[in-house]
Amino acid sequence: MSATGAPTGNDSATGSAPQVQIVAQYVKDLSFENPGAPGAMTSRPQIELAVDLQVRRMDTQIYEVELKLRVNAKSPEDKPLFLLELVYAGLIQIMNIPEEVIQQVLLIEGPHLLFPFARRIIADAVRDGGMPPLMIEPIDFAGLYRSRMEQMSQVRQNAGPTGTA
Repeated sequence: MSATGAPTGNDSATGSAPQVQIVAQYVKDLSFENPGAPGAMTSRPQIELAVDLQVRRMDTQIYEVELKLRVNAKSPEDKPLFLLELVYAGLIQIMNIPEEVIQQVLLIEGPHLLFPFARRIIADAVRDGGMPPLMIEPIDFAGLYRSRMEQMSQVRQNAGPTGTA
């Protein structure tokens, strides 16, 4: 406690509080293909967005979270305008979080923390490619996590017990 009675960062009570912190963040891979230039620069593209997440343990408290975004833009005539692929990663430090929820924290909070930076990179790359900046809507990473867990559960149920037929 400080002289005023307020807790300090060194108290054991705050030392056991759950913490999620970005240690570093970086572009692992960035690819931008612009086959529609210059003819298609005035058309309004149809955008397809794919999102994938990967987590890898680096040491006891540090994890690498990869946010993979793929943006495929086509003209109304279904001609390719541009393709952007970004792998944006961060080293995330996790402290005082139970082992059974670390994966959930990393797959929801990790990409939630990284997304604004990845979104800016995508907007800049698309703009630099001659198109209006693409501002991707916020992504519901909690919903993606729930959906992924439901899919895995269904796969396990459909696999059923193994045996002879």
